[in-house]
Amino acid sequence: MRRFLALLFLPMLLSAAVKLYLKDGSYQTVREYKVEGDRVRFYSTERGQWEEVPLELVDLKKTEAEVKEQQAEERENTKALDEENQAERQQQEEAGRVPQDPGVYYINGAQLVTIKAGESEYVSSKKRTALKIITGAQVLPSKGWIEMKGEHSPNVVASATPEFYIRPSEEERFGILKMKPGKDARIVEKVSKVQGIDIADEEPDLVEVFRLQVADGLYKVWPMKPLEPGEYGVVEYTEGNLNMQIWDFSWPGAKKGS
Repeated sequence: MRRFLALLFLPMLLSAAVKLYLKDGSYQTVREYKVEGDRVRFYSTERGQWEEVPLELVDLKKTEAEVKEQQAEERENTKALDEENQAERQQQEEAGRVPQDPGVYYINGAQLVTIKAGESEYVSSKKRTALKIITGAQVLPSKGWIEMKGEHSPNVVASATPEFYIRPSEEERFGILKMKPGKDARIVEKVSKVQGIDIADEEPDLVEVFRLQVADGLYKVWPMKPLEPGEYGVVEYTEGNLNMQIWDFSWPGAKKGS
């Protein structure tokens, strides 16, 4: 029966070299092999020629097991590569739909939603401002904060891990920050500004994010961890310059039952 199966055994055409095991524990490194009667014919990768060995000396079971394992691994690698290529194509197609204008674009399923940059303003501490007037100091840190009007953003995202495309207007830093609630406003960050010096000590509550460049001047940004319900913003800024651009959004949390 074994001999009959051997006669029907088709040539093993391998995309990579494998080991043709012999029963004495040694092996030949081969590109392909086939069983012909009581002989095994193989192409040696070491010597670059066809050779033969008696079938009774070959450990076909061990050899075939390794071939199947290699083929399964190759199928998995091919599948992973196909999936990676497909994802890259989809990303390139989606990136091609992103407008060329600088800004932020929210990926909402199959839709790409343009987020309008919000307006913010610097608010100084009344107590600290009064202290400056009384002391007459010329170089005194002015405590304050940057805020956006309204308790909630009109831009509501549908996921705790929203994804955005951003085209920065300049080569600046960008990311996602969490805002704190204020009186009829959202506090973007606390600021200590030194009078007479164009430098500010800013304290944004930045979220840890992934950043991926998908094209020249185009990036994808999304949080590493699911966001807690609250008010947020995609931001572009230069540290210490109080030039932060904010594209605000709100994550209200998952609906009950969803």
